[in-house]
Amino acid sequence: MIDWQALLVSLKLGAVVAVGVFVIGFPIALWLAFSRSRLKPVVEALTSLPFVLPPTVVGFYLLLAYSKTETFNFAFSFAGLAIGATFFNLPIAIQPFASTLSMVETQMLEAARCLGASRWKTLWTIIVPLTWPGIIAGLALAFAHTMGEFGVAMMIGGNLPGMTRTVSVAVYDQVQGLNFSSAHKTAGFQVALGFLLLVAVFWLKSLQERMAPKRRARMTRAW
Repeated sequence: MIDWQALLVSLKLGAVVAVGVFVIGFPIALWLAFSRSRLKPVVEALTSLPFVLPPTVVGFYLLLAYSKTETFNFAFSFAGLAIGATFFNLPIAIQPFASTLSMVETQMLEAARCLGASRWKTLWTIIVPLTWPGIIAGLALAFAHTMGEFGVAMMIGGNLPGMTRTVSVAVYDQVQGLNFSSAHKTAGFQVALGFLLLVAVFWLKSLQERMAPKRRARMTRAW
């Protein structure tokens, strides 16, 4: 049977990570999309580093960092797992965030500044309306990747039922226990969920491509 307890932990973790990558990753993506700083390649490399590192390496160094934290014991806890998963999934969200933000024409932003609009107003009246499908797509990708990630989950969270045991860890346990029937069901559910999330991501991408010219035209007339 499907390990529903592990599924609920994974869903909770995915939701927390989605919030975390938005709060941390969206400002970084804004800077990457519009900055001309010479440090931009360095920041891009740092934010993309988890792409080229094995999840176990990321988990190992996070465990070392947790061991030096005396006030809170993050190792093998849901909080520690959420922090690690957020860090590991930042590139998954930042890349589509920055890509969709870079599609915003700088002339529109310059026009808004010339008309006296603050950065905050420009963000919410121009940037977000033009890019919200791409932003949601980035969050959906981070959520889906979190649901399927194994290395960081095992290294940082371990295998505590109801706390840190995710779907990927549950499938591993079921296979190790030669319980292939349950493994098939749990893995099949994961495949179906991942497929639906990817369909949503690509639908949002196509939606943004269709909507962007019309929205730009309306905003140009409004401003």
